Amino acid sequence: MPGGRLSQQERQQIALGLADGLAYAEIARRLDRPTSTITREVMRNGGPTAYRADLAHRATERRAQRRRQAVPRGSQVPAQAHGRDAEAVREYEEAFTTLLMQQGLPKMMSRVLTCLYTTDAGSLTASELVGRMQVSPASISKAITFLESQGLIRRERDERRRERYVADGDVFYQGMVAAARSHAQLAETARQGVGILGPDTPAAARLENIARFVDFVGERMIRAAEQAREILYTKTEATPGGTATPDPGRGQQSS
Repeated sequence: MPGGRLSQQERQQIALGLADGLAYAEIARRLDRPTSTITREVMRNGGPTAYRADLAHRATERRAQRRRQAVPRGSQVPAQAHGRDAEAVREYEEAFTTLLMQQGLPKMMSRVLTCLYTTDAGSLTASELVGRMQVSPASISKAITFLESQGLIRRERDERRRERYVADGDVFYQGMVAAARSHAQLAETARQGVGILGPDTPAAARLENIARFVDFVGERMIRAAEQAREILYTKTEATPGGTATPDPGRGQQSS
């Protein structure tokens, strides 16, 4: 399987595949590339409806140039902790960012969240985020404000009284609960339509079925999320063996 960056010819093939309505997996198969490579390429360059091979190729060249300029000539890229491959880490972070963007999160917010998830420290200050991502403090501030408003991160102060930002595992529980609440609102709205359209009409029957379905799913989502948080949640700690140890108090939080 070929490695390295996509060529301009490969990007043209991606554009043709998208125009023909091919799935990412099929385009990847034809180019003998991982599906994740095609997905990341398309999502970071306008998405499936706006992707253009020439613009994508120029954008990639500009990003590569900016990365080269960010490292002063004669200096070396800092070594990764635990002997990690720096290029593999960068590729993984890009893939994770792309996945978050596919879930509907804006690009900068996705990048910040990825940074927080992949740091060994478990948290970062605003200045540390600026240094790691090579973006402006204003961009970080805007992203932090958005992520905090969505309950995706929280603030804490360290021993030096600096604000640090943490994306902890409980965010997935909160997200599941929020989704279940959204389902409950949909069910309520559907049932309002039953009364308006008449209980014995085909339209009302359809809305009632929708309400029953989302009620069923939402109830089980909350139950599963609560059980998972209580039983499965583990907090990664810096143990000599690098293993995760359970956080005994986590499952006792109220929902």
